[in-house]
Amino acid sequence: MATDSWAQAVDEQEAAAESVNVNLRNIKDKAAQSLLNKLIRSNLVNTTNQVEVLQRIQTLRFNSVKSFEELRLKPQLLQGVYGMGFNRPSKIQETALPMMLAEPPQNLIAQSQSGTGKTAAFVLAMLSHVDPNNKYPQCLCVSPTYELALQTGKVIEQMGKHYPEVKLVYAIRGNKSGMKLQEQIVIGTPGTMLDWCTKFKFIDPKKIKVFVLDEADVMIATQGHQDQSIRIQRMLPKNCQMLLFSATFEESVWNFAQRIVPDPNIIKLKREEETLDTIKQYYVLCNCKEEKFQALCNIYGAITIAQAMIFCHTRKTAGWLAGELSREGHQVALLSGEMQVEQRAAVIERFRDGKEKVLVTTNVCARGIDVEQVSVVINFDLPVDKDGNPDNETYLHRIGRTGRFGKRGLAINMVDSKMSMNILNRIQEHFNKKIEKLNTDDLDEIEKIAS
Repeated sequence: MATDSWAQAVDEQEAAAESVNVNLRNIKDKAAQSLLNKLIRSNLVNTTNQVEVLQRIQTLRFNSVKSFEELRLKPQLLQGVYGMGFNRPSKIQETALPMMLAEPPQNLIAQSQSGTGKTAAFVLAMLSHVDPNNKYPQCLCVSPTYELALQTGKVIEQMGKHYPEVKLVYAIRGNKSGMKLQEQIVIGTPGTMLDWCTKFKFIDPKKIKVFVLDEADVMIATQGHQDQSIRIQRMLPKNCQMLLFSATFEESVWNFAQRIVPDPNIIKLKREEETLDTIKQYYVLCNCKEEKFQALCNIYGAITIAQAMIFCHTRKTAGWLAGELSREGHQVALLSGEMQVEQRAAVIERFRDGKEKVLVTTNVCARGIDVEQVSVVINFDLPVDKDGNPDNETYLHRIGRTGRFGKRGLAINMVDSKMSMNILNRIQEHFNKKIEKLNTDDLDEIEKIAS
């Protein structure tokens, strides 16, 4: 009996350890995806999304603005804004900035994806509220990782280019020795920021005017970050402006946001629904990967493809396919999960600039990459989850890389077994959209799909 209970305890321990490892991988993936989005989106995403505003005091109305001049910014900040290439406020900026810059300061919870201009919006709020004559921290910005903090820092440096009196410091481990800070803006991760406020006393929390919590959905994936953020927030004065941003708002994020931000105004950027309506979908029957490759060559021989993304299930297949396509004379970029985030960003930039016409990738690329010239998406392997069931969400994200910006797109699925045919049928049923069969040995038939 004792042996049984010991064995059970070991099983439970191993299961718990595995669950922690999976959780850590998920957190790293979320943070990496978020950083990747920041690195590859130098311009605002052109969105048709509507902004939904829930204001806490119905009598206190904030009119949205259509130009940065309406905000009565300091001239050196206006110069910085235009220097960054913002000619007019984005959807979220035109709604959020009047609230953020109001007197008295307004608290805000905002949902927005990467590329909507939200970092520039809260950076502008921090720079506007700082008194450059006071040489101590007045604004704190907390990010889930050092790399994400650096991205925010770059925006502050660009926007504050003509406002040199305002200084910035990074709250990262080993960055400071025992002294009070003279910089007005501090950006960093929750643990170090908390240490600087409590253990080292580099920051006097009672003098903080603006507290920004960025990437809240990534932040709360780490319990420690969540607790540290709440502890920092509790030390701040009652009149400190609290700004929280998150790409998603599932219940856990929402609960966290309400603990951090009292009496908030709430802005939601309604998500652009990825749709299959503008995408023609086909499948090709093959027996092996070599036949899949031959089908691919036939498609390329029959129709003009501006740029294509090809998704594979494993790094090995992706590497093999990229090599075969290169030998056929195609300009090919390869993207996979073991690459550093910065390497991935460089590959995507080259693809976006048209230096390569084909991007072969594993799932790391399924979300958030908008390349206007992508006219064809090919599932060399259909997306399945860890149990071998169809991964419908990934399928939608993958083929959603084409048919964007109101254009018609083309998605081609390679089927090489009874199992993958079953997966395809279940995907058809899930989306209630017929996927037509394509014979890639018939050039006339391939030509028709491009018309």
